[in-house]
Amino acid sequence: MLKKIENYFGFNERKTNWSTEIRAGFTVYLTMAYILFVNPVILKDAGVPFNGCVVGTALAAGITSILMGLIANFPLALAAGMGLNSVLAYNIVLGLDVSWQVAMGLIFLDGLIVFILVMAGFREAVMNAIPVSLRHAIAVGIGLFLSLIGMMHAGIVVIDKNSLLPSPGNFSNPETLLATIGIIITAIFIILRIKGAILLGILLTTFIGIMAKIAQLPSSFSKPDFSTIGALDISGALNFSLVPALFSFIIVDFFDTLGTVTAIGYQANLVDSEGKIKKLKQILGVDAIGAMLGGIFGASSTTSYIESAAGIMEGGRTGITAIVTGILFLLSIIIAPFASIVVSQATAPALVIIGFLMMQSITRIDFNDVETSIPAFIIIITMPFTYSISHGIGYGFIMYTILKLVRGKYKEIHPLMFVISLIFAIYFAFVH
Repeated sequence: MLKKIENYFGFNERKTNWSTEIRAGFTVYLTMAYILFVNPVILKDAGVPFNGCVVGTALAAGITSILMGLIANFPLALAAGMGLNSVLAYNIVLGLDVSWQVAMGLIFLDGLIVFILVMAGFREAVMNAIPVSLRHAIAVGIGLFLSLIGMMHAGIVVIDKNSLLPSPGNFSNPETLLATIGIIITAIFIILRIKGAILLGILLTTFIGIMAKIAQLPSSFSKPDFSTIGALDISGALNFSLVPALFSFIIVDFFDTLGTVTAIGYQANLVDSEGKIKKLKQILGVDAIGAMLGGIFGASSTTSYIESAAGIMEGGRTGITAIVTGILFLLSIIIAPFASIVVSQATAPALVIIGFLMMQSITRIDFNDVETSIPAFIIIITMPFTYSISHGIGYGFIMYTILKLVRGKYKEIHPLMFVISLIFAIYFAFVH
């Protein structure tokens, strides 16, 4: 039985084993578990019941991650998207004065439309139309973006809404000091080539946090709340005035996933000789299903998580990694209080180190080809500076198309790159 499972997931082909895949899945879960508490905090401002959102978030993440592993055999976990949940809460519900149920209906429609685009082959065609150097730039940009998130979670970089510029954190703060120690510990484990370096770094930093009374052991359990499941209002979302909001969801969801899947595929070396990701249609299809399930469960759009790179670092190469992560998310419905032990300062070091590892793709960009390398550079710097993967991709694609046209090399531009650049130009000018 086990042999059949190993053959299905290609253990020999991908040079992996059960212990590696399980460890990788556990690492990804620990790196992503914060979403179980952060997502409900954000959506509570939109009126979504907190405890119900915890359950909805766990269910959506668990089911879609398992589907990703089973259908696509790809080591990519999914959960509620941090950018999209903020848009839903503050731009849609509070900004447009609609109910959270209608907003969840919009999320469902977003997933449905993207799923249709996947089945029609459009989403896959878009990914394959991107020049190789720009694909590597996307991976590098996401690495920087991930490191910035890690630095912010660590308290090393502080973003003040009242200031135009980020500022350094206070190293006398115990939380910031804990995260800094965690970065050092994880880096030491990496250079010593210790197996499970990322996971061990998270666990040891968490232990230090408990000893220092920064992380707290749970004192009580609460019964699961399933009130948000099926509460979405699709008919209310079918309102012409909400079309711009729906378009925004589709653009962000479509291209954030494009960036994440590209980065994970290259890091895990799951690409063919032409640089195309294997089983891409299945990967993108499951991601679209995740958005629909996120709306159904009241958790906002469930999307591919770049934190999955932590599992790649641990050696995860098959869908078993995603399945293990998914099972742990489902168990979180019962053991959610224990997940809160792993504070953000313990997972922040993993994000910083993973960002460093993803930076290595920059060596694959041909900087002698300035018509491509300048747009690649724009992608790399725009992602962290705008705090948006999709914006980085959009600006870079528009720049690439313009520079090629100026040089009279329009034949080198894939027709879909023209279409994508035009869509982004319209989006930036009239929607966002």
